[in-house]
Amino acid sequence: MTWLAGSKALLRYGSVEMDCALGKAGITANKREGDHATPVGRFPLRFLFYRGDKLGKPQTTLAGQEISPFDGWCDAPDHPRYNQYVRIPFSASHERLWREDDLYDLVIILGHNDAPAVAGDGSCIFLHVARNDYQGTEGCVALKKQDLLTLLAALDGDSHLTILPATE
Repeated sequence: MTWLAGSKALLRYGSVEMDCALGKAGITANKREGDHATPVGRFPLRFLFYRGDKLGKPQTTLAGQEISPFDGWCDAPDHPRYNQYVRIPFSASHERLWREDDLYDLVIILGHNDAPAVAGDGSCIFLHVARNDYQGTEGCVALKKQDLLTLLAALDGDSHLTILPATE
């Protein structure tokens, strides 16, 4: 991934380049919960959640499942399930994966702060669908839906996303 400006960047996969959105606060080497920054690092693509009612099962080698209204991701640093999948209703703070907008029609879980999770070092770092104007995210990486489908189809079984520090 190459830095462009602010929260916008290019994602490269082989010879293909795709516009993407990053966190509203850009990127950081010191990710903290709620800082609105995308973490620097190399992250495995862990799992795909998708809205089967909107687009069907995507072509990909990545393991995945349809999103249901009861799927969530814990973002409460003081909870034992921090930065893990949860079922809703869930008593602690969490991100709801079933959304009315299209942003989570495709959600790839990135292997950030999960082996094991360290309280406060950031949660819910996903690769998901971008807003039309590539508006900055809460810390995720976001692509146009068609670009994300193209990327999913091209992935191999050991794919990673590398986010590099900003360069001029």
